[in-house]
Amino acid sequence: MRSSKYLIGVWTAIAVYAFFSFFSGSKGLNSYSFLLSEREKQQNNIENLGILNESLERTRNNLLYDHDTLLIHARQMGYGYEDERLIRIVGLGTVKAPPATAGNVYIAQHPVFISDINISVVAFFLGLLVFVFLFMLEFIEKRAK
Repeated sequence: MRSSKYLIGVWTAIAVYAFFSFFSGSKGLNSYSFLLSEREKQQNNIENLGILNESLERTRNNLLYDHDTLLIHARQMGYGYEDERLIRIVGLGTVKAPPATAGNVYIAQHPVFISDINISVVAFFLGLLVFVFLFMLEFIEKRAK
């Protein structure tokens, strides 16, 4: 009966290790929920890039196949026909098309977790603390007799 009482210290260490690993470890619930949120951000970024890609594809197709659109963009850039005369009015500025963007780069963050070594050390010392506590109780009981 005496020796089985000291196994409580070992079981305490195992329980503490399992608890912290399950919730705060590298593969625990906190890391998993963080990675799910990062996945959601990545998917939103991919959707935004798809929308931007469709817009740029439409602009490209308009410039390739629609002569009027090509003329409008050329005029905005200051081009014209050879026999055409342009009058520039100073002070109004030029109309420039907004620069095309290639989208945003989203860099995934690493999850924050308690390392396995730290969890092991905490579990070991808590198990040792329970073991010493039980040993001291037995020692006090023997001295009282």
